[in-house]
Amino acid sequence: MTPSDAVKFAEKNGALMVDLKFVDLPGIWQHTTVPIQQLKEESFQDGFGLDGSSIRGFQAINASDMLLIPDPASGRMDPFTKIPTVSFICNVIDPISRQPYSRDPRYIAQKAERYLKQSGLADVCYFGPEAEFFVFDDVRFDQSPNHSFFQLDSIEGRWNSGREELPNLGYKVNYKGGYFPCAPVDTLVDLRAEMVLALQSVGIYVETQHHEVATAGQCEIDMRFSPLVSMADQLLWFKYVVKNVARRNGKTATFMPKPIFGDNGSGMHCHQSLWKNEKPLFAGDKYAGLSETALFYIGGILKHAKAICALANPGTNSYRRLTPGFEAPVNLAYSARNRSAAVRIPMYSPSPKAKRIEFRTPDPSCNPYLAFAAMMLAGLDGIEKRIHPGEPLDKDIYALSAEELKEVPSVPGSLGEALTALRADHDFLLKGEVFTPDVLDTWIEFKQENEVDPVRLRPTPYEFALYYDC
Repeated sequence: MTPSDAVKFAEKNGALMVDLKFVDLPGIWQHTTVPIQQLKEESFQDGFGLDGSSIRGFQAINASDMLLIPDPASGRMDPFTKIPTVSFICNVIDPISRQPYSRDPRYIAQKAERYLKQSGLADVCYFGPEAEFFVFDDVRFDQSPNHSFFQLDSIEGRWNSGREELPNLGYKVNYKGGYFPCAPVDTLVDLRAEMVLALQSVGIYVETQHHEVATAGQCEIDMRFSPLVSMADQLLWFKYVVKNVARRNGKTATFMPKPIFGDNGSGMHCHQSLWKNEKPLFAGDKYAGLSETALFYIGGILKHAKAICALANPGTNSYRRLTPGFEAPVNLAYSARNRSAAVRIPMYSPSPKAKRIEFRTPDPSCNPYLAFAAMMLAGLDGIEKRIHPGEPLDKDIYALSAEELKEVPSVPGSLGEALTALRADHDFLLKGEVFTPDVLDTWIEFKQENEVDPVRLRPTPYEFALYYDC
C-alpha cells in the first residue's frame, strides 16, 4: 500500500485509532496509539515522536528524541482492540539527520536484504520458522533477595493425573507424549483454530497447526515461508496473536524456550532458501538433492553457529533447552531427514522449489530481525568463501558413543559462552554494514548486564535442595 492507500484502508475499515508498533533491541513489540485524525498521508514521511531513552537498547537520555515512521504496506486492522484500530509497523529514524536508526532491528534486517541483492548471489532469502510455544492455565513467579519461585499449571499436565478435579476426567498428556494425540487428550484444538483464524485476519498464510511433544499445552502453528523482513514482521504478529487469543480465553501463552523441567522445550526450526530471478538456488545433484551453493550455505551456518546462537538463542533459558543428550539439536552437523542434526535437509517433496535447509538450533525467544539476518549472513559467507560443511552425519547422533561425539562440534553451553563466541566471530555480520560494531557491542553489554550476571548471581530453589544441609 502507498500512504494514500493506507489512509483509505483505515477509513474503509472504520478505524478510530492508529497503533504504531516497533521492536526494541531484545525483540519485543512496543507501541503507542494516536487518534485517527492524526493519520495523514504526510504522516508516513513526517512520523511520530518517540522517547528513545525509555526503550531497551536504544538511546541515551541526552539524545532521546526519535521518530517512528509507519510502513504503509504493513497496515492491518488489529483483531483484539475493542475500539477499531489500524496497526502499522514502524521504522525508527533520527529526527535531526533523518537517517534510519542504526539500532533499529527492522532496519538491520532491511540492510541484510539489500546486501543480499548487492552481492549478486541471490535476490531473495526465504525463511519459514516453526515457532513452538506453551499454553498454560496458570503461571506464578516471583523473586526477591530472600525468596524465588515459579509455578506453572495446565489442565493437560501429566502431573495432574492424580489431582482432585471434581471430577478428574483423565486424558492428561504424557511426558513427551503430545505429538499428535487427538481430542480429548489434545484439549487445545479449538484454541489453536481460533489462533489460526486471527492470524489469517492479519494476512498470515497458515499451513498447519498441531499439539507438540511436551505435556501441558505445547503447541505449534506453521506459517508459509516469506522473505526475510516480511517473515520477521509476521513472526511478531504471530506472537502477538497467540498471546492475545490465549488471554481472551483465560489462558496464557509463552515462547520461553524451556519452561518445564524434564520435557521438551520450545524451539524454532528455521527453514531457509535462496532464490534468484524467481529460480531456487538450493536444488542440485549433490547430497540430498542439494546444489553446491546450498552446501556452502550450510558450511557458513555451521562455521558461525556458535556466534549465531548469541542472537538466535538469546536468553539464559535458551541453554536449558540446548543441552547435550536431550532433545534439542546441539550437535553442529548436517543430514537429510535426521532431526538430531543441527542442520536438516527436509525430504518431503522432490520439487526443486521445495529444496531448502532447516537450521534447528534457534528458539522463538529471539529477535527475528537480528536472528534471520545473522543466519543469512553466515550462509552467504559460506558461499563467498566456499566453505564446505564436510561429510553429512546420517546416524542418530543421540545414539553415538562419547568417542564418536568427540569429532562433532556442539553449540555453546550458556549464553555467556555464546556472547564470547560472538565477540570472537562477528566479521561476517559486519559485511555491507548490516550490523555495526555499536549494535553488537550494545547487544553483548545488554545481555551480560541484564541477563547473564543477574542469573549467575542469584541462588536457585534447587540449590537449596542440594546444599542447604551442607
